Amino acid sequence: MTSTDQPSEPTYADRVYRSSGGIAGGVMLLLISVWLGGDALINGTGRTPWLALAGLLLVVPLVIAFTLRPAVFAGEDRLRIRNPFRLITVPWAAVRDIRAGYSCEVFTEDSGKYQLWAVPVSLRQRKRVARRQSRQAHDDPHNMTSVTADVNDTGARMAQADRTVGELRELAGRGGVRGAEEPVAARWAYEVIAPAVAGLVVLVVLLATG
Repeated sequence: MTSTDQPSEPTYADRVYRSSGGIAGGVMLLLISVWLGGDALINGTGRTPWLALAGLLLVVPLVIAFTLRPAVFAGEDRLRIRNPFRLITVPWAAVRDIRAGYSCEVFTEDSGKYQLWAVPVSLRQRKRVARRQSRQAHDDPHNMTSVTADVNDTGARMAQADRTVGELRELAGRGGVRGAEEPVAARWAYEVIAPAVAGLVVLVVLLATG
């Protein structure tokens, strides 16, 4: 007896893009916030512990939102963009263009535009890459240098943001018509917004009644 089941297509893990500098800065800010806030909670007198608690409730979610939370997940069928306050899901078929100007942005067929917070653009890095390319062109105008990864690998000679955009464009091109029936979906990150707003309200009340 033979089986008529067809072998399923292999599945691949999403590519994840995050800012290592943002994560490092976020961890440092969280440590400083917890250190200062914890000291005020333990050693503070009067209204100080309550002010410290409200400040932590406001600051910690915002630090997490802008440093640790941003990420871009590129799968076979869709692109998921996790920004500080929103989560956007874009099927590859809905992607019209991906650009890296002063920031990385995704443009969709319905005229939508979404910024990729997890892929920051470094103008300094671009200038450094441009200077390196200029020196290489001056030293080797006819491209006669022996083949090496550093010289001939195009990706190695691009700024990180531009390299990431190139990879995302390639994935979008390979995505084809997958997910063509799915609309672009965006939702607010209430798990970040709610505690930050609560901390702000408590802080304002405490300051106003002090």
